[in-house]
Amino acid sequence: MAAKLFALTCIRKESHGDLSPRPHYPSMPKIPKGASAAGEDVAAEEARALLSVVGMTCSACAGSVEKAVKRLPGIREAVVDVLNGRAQVLYYPSFVNEETIRETIDDVGFQATLIEDETSQRTTQVCRIRINGMTCTSCSSTVESALQAVQGVQKAQVALATEEAQVQYDPRVTNLDLLLKTIEDTGFEAVLVSTGEDVSNIHLKVDGVRTDHSMRILVNSLQALPGVEDVSTDPEVCKFTLSYKPDLTGPRSFIEVIESTGSGRFKAAIFPQGEGGREAYRQEEIKQYYRSFLWSLVFTIPVFLLSMVFMYLPGIKHGLDTKIVKMMSVGELLRWIFSTPVQFVIGRRFYIGSYKALRHGSANMDVLIALGTNTAYFYSVYSVLSAATSTSFRGTDFFETSSMLISFVLLGKYLEVQAKGKTSEAIAKLMDLAPETAILLTLDNEGNVVSEQEIDSRLIQKNDVIKIIPGAKVASDGFVIWGQSHVNESMITGEARPVAKRKGDAVIGGTVNENGVLHIKATRVGSESALAQIVRLVESAQMAKAPVQKFADRISKVFVPLVIVLSFSTWLAWFLTGKFHTYPKSWIPSSMDSFQLALQFGISVMVIACPCALGLATPTAVMVGTGVGASQGILIKGGQALESAHKVNCIVFDKTGTLTVGKPVVVNTRLLKNLVLRDFYELAAATEVNSEHPLAKAVVGYAKKFRDDEENPAWPEASDFVSVPGHGVKAVVRNREIIVGNKSLMSEHNIAVPIEAEEILAETEGMAQTGILVSIDQELIGVIAISDPLKPGAREVISILNSMKVKSIMVTGDNWGTANSIAKDVGIDTVIAEAKPEQKAEKVKDLQASGYIVAMVGDGINDSPALVAADVGMAIGAGTDIAIEAADIVLMKSNLEDVITAIDLSRTTFSRIRLNYIWALGYNVLGIPIAAGALFPSTGFRLPPWIAGAAMAASSVSVVCCSLLLKKYRRPRQLDNLQIQGITVN
Repeated sequence: MAAKLFALTCIRKESHGDLSPRPHYPSMPKIPKGASAAGEDVAAEEARALLSVVGMTCSACAGSVEKAVKRLPGIREAVVDVLNGRAQVLYYPSFVNEETIRETIDDVGFQATLIEDETSQRTTQVCRIRINGMTCTSCSSTVESALQAVQGVQKAQVALATEEAQVQYDPRVTNLDLLLKTIEDTGFEAVLVSTGEDVSNIHLKVDGVRTDHSMRILVNSLQALPGVEDVSTDPEVCKFTLSYKPDLTGPRSFIEVIESTGSGRFKAAIFPQGEGGREAYRQEEIKQYYRSFLWSLVFTIPVFLLSMVFMYLPGIKHGLDTKIVKMMSVGELLRWIFSTPVQFVIGRRFYIGSYKALRHGSANMDVLIALGTNTAYFYSVYSVLSAATSTSFRGTDFFETSSMLISFVLLGKYLEVQAKGKTSEAIAKLMDLAPETAILLTLDNEGNVVSEQEIDSRLIQKNDVIKIIPGAKVASDGFVIWGQSHVNESMITGEARPVAKRKGDAVIGGTVNENGVLHIKATRVGSESALAQIVRLVESAQMAKAPVQKFADRISKVFVPLVIVLSFSTWLAWFLTGKFHTYPKSWIPSSMDSFQLALQFGISVMVIACPCALGLATPTAVMVGTGVGASQGILIKGGQALESAHKVNCIVFDKTGTLTVGKPVVVNTRLLKNLVLRDFYELAAATEVNSEHPLAKAVVGYAKKFRDDEENPAWPEASDFVSVPGHGVKAVVRNREIIVGNKSLMSEHNIAVPIEAEEILAETEGMAQTGILVSIDQELIGVIAISDPLKPGAREVISILNSMKVKSIMVTGDNWGTANSIAKDVGIDTVIAEAKPEQKAEKVKDLQASGYIVAMVGDGINDSPALVAADVGMAIGAGTDIAIEAADIVLMKSNLEDVITAIDLSRTTFSRIRLNYIWALGYNVLGIPIAAGALFPSTGFRLPPWIAGAAMAASSVSVVCCSLLLKKYRRPRQLDNLQIQGITVN
């Protein structure tokens, strides 16, 4: 599993056409006016910008940023993540650039900074493409020339012998779809083999560089290194950016070259990332709100005491009521003095936020707070000034309303930002798994340790040998070359039991070595590591909006203007009814008149309404849900996948590697002709060795037993090799045509299957084994019986799914007999056998047409079309890279029980989202009428504005806390009773 997990290319979607984890249906791009009608050139130029946006507080802020960016020409799509303070923009560089986008966000009133994301940091990628149909060098030259002509392709090599192309390209300029289309346009079939990113980037800070001459010397020295593709510099901060091939060189080599140049006066280190620009900002934001809240208390507490407490203490009350200028009392003047700093100094952020929002034609929470507090403050000022200029005026001030309202809002914001920070703790915990240092070993030619050196773990390069002592974290992805131990991988895969490791076993960076000492060879470092890719997956998943979020977005656009209208209407209704004596005078408190009563109702409506709770309902739950999933070994690629998974009512299972262990072994061989068994397997293995199918590997593995003296034997050369997905393979070995596969493949080649072979097949299939037929020169020679045991707990998992009212179906390329036998064992009623990859996808589409929400669980390349076609694709973590890339959810532990956990987690998350919406909507639906005085006529209950403000602040905090309760998620109890035991296949 770990070896396949390392290549989690699923985390980096190559298609730049959408920001969602995986679009199920293609959409037409929004091409600006004046663009090419064909659209291909524009699409090829499409680019992505990732920006940090500081100052957003609610979904209305995000909406104003999104709206402003989308107004620019050449914008394909824009998504703003208010929780993480990020904006992601797809745009056409021919019409707009990153700087214009950044300036536009600044103009809206927020501070925007461009972020070099993984795509922009890695400016060169290398992909391998299989090309079918080439027959001569003219064909390969044609394809090579066509690829070289594509804008963004830096280098293209096409090999006729291997029928493969290796293309080095800039992902910001072109994409894989265009490369595949270019090959197909030349008349050949193109199949993507891998998207391996063989060129990496690193930033180094170099001290001691004082002249341009020194800079040029260093650049020339670095460019002379093998594997260095490009060197760029930023003299202002002494920053060197290098593009290099990690197989040939690495950061430690760069530092050694730099420090050995110029008589040792240069010192180099990895450029400080300013870790967690986002986390650092969040901590600073928490501190700012905390400081603001404390300062507001310094002034608000005296206002509260003067208004609510001292007025009921006889001695103090007399002093406060003392008139100093006509009817203006000491108490009024003191309240005015204490509330002014709160209103204009501490509350300055609300004025700034309101101005920025209104300047761009939108309104946010700041507008409501500023309107509410200003109304209370300036009416109070009017009341005090009237008292100071009149000998008969008797009014009431509301200074406590404005100051207490601001204090409670600041408290709410402080608690909210703290809570929101906890929703992304999953990422922080994952990033903290990487050790800070590592022990680098130097070996001699015989493999003996010559020296040890402690280095920064970020300086590890490919093929380094690292020592892992007991209790230490594994510093890099790699494999064991010496020693044996047990490694705790629970922090990465969620697997609770320590995993035994010995020579040749793969290890994952960030896991913990339990007892023995291990020497490992690093294979994937830096951004290529499994840990880094999991972090990227969780980050991108949390960035993507769930479709249900659109509901909150629609409401937030009209929410604030609607509340302002309701607030004014409330004040007007109460004022007019009081003016015309529609209600009894006894309703009016002795300390105020009808105008002041109406004003309090109006202010209460304005400040109790809370759009923030609606905006936080979905993203906080999705963030926590995906984080919880990652901690349990379930990688969910965004809100779309999470939302679709909770609706699933039908699951389609692949057989081999999904319901079964996926490590088939040969259990019996029956020859129909006189032939030495060794020679028989020599020919079969030579044919099957070119296939990646698990059954083919079983045949090759068994054939090795006849060559005890060779660990990796050289099989006879096979020519004209052809793989028929779902059926078998054929090739020419030693001038004999060998066909290995099922009955259908034999029928296609008009090879007769004798009755004896039919009986052997029937007997094999009856024992839930797979029978493989082998023919030599159009004559059936033998039958190989292969067994692939069921995964532990498979029967129980199907039973639990049935109890969850989820229908289970098995679709496999295996024969009907074996398929029916396996299905009977696990309790699946509906079986589709001998299905080709495209037929699996068609079956998924048929189920969808019947009204089912379908999940596909698979692990092989032949499952990829079905994984893409399904509403939710789930890839078993031990499966192929292509299957993992095509899936929406990756089950890292390869346990079937995680299918249930994934569905249950999505259901729990969405029940929490619904609860959040019920609370957020219910709060506003109930709170606004109460604040407007709906209960006042019958009960005399009136909600003071400062209490309404406290309720508003509490509503946002409560929604975030409700989402945080997802951290306590536990998988279904039925799974605790499952004893998932490991299987060892000898």
